[in-house]
Amino acid sequence: MPSVAADPNPARGPMTEETATRYQVLARKYRPETFADLVGQEAMVRTLKNAFAADRIAQAFIMTGIRGTGKTTTARIIAKGMNCVGPDGAGGPTTDPCGKCEHCVAIMEGRHVDVMEMDAASRTGVNDIREIIESVHYRAASARYKIYIIDEVHMLSTSAFNALLKTLEEPPAHVKFIFATTEIRKVPVTVLSRCQRFDLRRIEPEVMIALLRKIASAEKAQITDDALALITRAAEGSARDATSLLDQAISHGAGETTADQVRAMLGLADRGRVLDLFDLILKGDAAGALNEIGAQYSDGADPMAVLRDLAEITHWISVIKITPEAADDPTVPPEERSRGIAMAGALPMRVLTRMWQMLLKALEEVAAAPNAMMAAEMAVIRMTHVADLPDPEQLMRRLAEGPSPSATAGRGPAPGAAPTHAAPRASVSAAPTASGAATARALDTDVALARYASFPAVVELIRANRDVKLLIEVENHLRLVRYTPGRIEFEPTQEAPRDLAATLSARLQSWTGVRWGVSVVSEGGAPTIAETRDAKETAAKEKARENPLVQAVFAAFPKAHITAIRTPDEVQAEVQAEALPEVEDEWDPFEEG
Repeated sequence: MPSVAADPNPARGPMTEETATRYQVLARKYRPETFADLVGQEAMVRTLKNAFAADRIAQAFIMTGIRGTGKTTTARIIAKGMNCVGPDGAGGPTTDPCGKCEHCVAIMEGRHVDVMEMDAASRTGVNDIREIIESVHYRAASARYKIYIIDEVHMLSTSAFNALLKTLEEPPAHVKFIFATTEIRKVPVTVLSRCQRFDLRRIEPEVMIALLRKIASAEKAQITDDALALITRAAEGSARDATSLLDQAISHGAGETTADQVRAMLGLADRGRVLDLFDLILKGDAAGALNEIGAQYSDGADPMAVLRDLAEITHWISVIKITPEAADDPTVPPEERSRGIAMAGALPMRVLTRMWQMLLKALEEVAAAPNAMMAAEMAVIRMTHVADLPDPEQLMRRLAEGPSPSATAGRGPAPGAAPTHAAPRASVSAAPTASGAATARALDTDVALARYASFPAVVELIRANRDVKLLIEVENHLRLVRYTPGRIEFEPTQEAPRDLAATLSARLQSWTGVRWGVSVVSEGGAPTIAETRDAKETAAKEKARENPLVQAVFAAFPKAHITAIRTPDEVQAEVQAEALPEVEDEWDPFEEG
């Protein structure tokens, strides 16, 4: 993470061999050297300062967060603070290391003998950790603490972690461990429980822009606010990425670096033009959309980047539609912000969600296609043609009004007027489920069987215990002849498993605690549950087909079919079951004093 220290050599003059050897990239030149230099991590800094002030310095720390938020830099600052002795050599552990004593200078330059840094990405084995375990017993050569900084600690092998545990739990008083990782979930819980954890946050856009502006001013570089906003958006909360991009942008620009230059450097399309493309797609203007994406491609935009920008805009407008304050993003120019707000007000959420799904599919296709531009153009054509299709609500409204004469030409007489009563709804319905297993342990058999007065209660018991195989066999292959609680007689179908009676008896005894007599007879069985259900469903579908509105649907979509039937009463019951209960007499703190 960069710091905001002043440029040690603001008046550089022309580049010479001497200055070339002294040049440092901005990410290293402005790396923080004290906690005061860290940006965007106030909570962590406050906790560390309190720990140092109370002399409660943990034996092990673990820093986690995305790349470039300052994990390793923070580890070095902690190491300096632990070993700083001040300019006079008499200081103690501090959160404000002087940066001038021998320990601060050596740690900052990466050459302190008692502060050892290890990259777990390249040294993952147990032998590497064994070297640390053997060396911890020796006191620090010159510093107050011997400190081990292990970067990307999640890369250690399981055996290496296991070898480290005992030392990590009871290290000598002169030893401290500081770990850094981008994959905290891959670190064993046994290690995490022995460390004080700090989660480094993504740096907020406002803070990042201010940091980049301060660095650019220190470098005497001219760069526009729009260019800084583009860099901040591309960095995605990583200070190191942002500083590296700023370094590249300053070199890329001649004189003042503009947003267009940064956009060309990053291979981005003009966001305003992407909004134009987005607008053309949603208007269904296929020709205009193809011309626009072709022009952006000719200007150097990557087709994949254009589609990603379209997806980002779709998400952004959707969020603004739900939470309008999301439009107040400092990385978005005012004119783009106003366009986004206008689009959010005009576009239905159904259109935006459909656009999002199609863009996700388009990104997959472009990534796999031999020619990215062709795949992007096909995706744009598909989106423009889908854009003007009616949503389900509009479709039902049109069908209720009746198809137009041109739509019904050659299809026979038009269906009658829309019905005055609600038609059954075609959909996929789920079978009811019980809340849990119904296992009775009563001593009295009659009491235990009282809840199974009918055979449907037995079927619900099987469903409640989630025995899917037995449920399917009972519904499809058991023709019930006679039932009393504790006794079942049935006629099996030809496809019924041979052990169905024995299996059913054993399961029921296990669930109820009572013996069940289950026997097979050769005739007299009623239709199976599946046959009865299919007959009812067939009758319901036939009745639904008589409805004029359903007939209009089949007239418009001849290949459509009804998947299931739900009556208005069933739909209303489901809505009521899923609705949140109303809270009555809720206390309002503002009603009192």
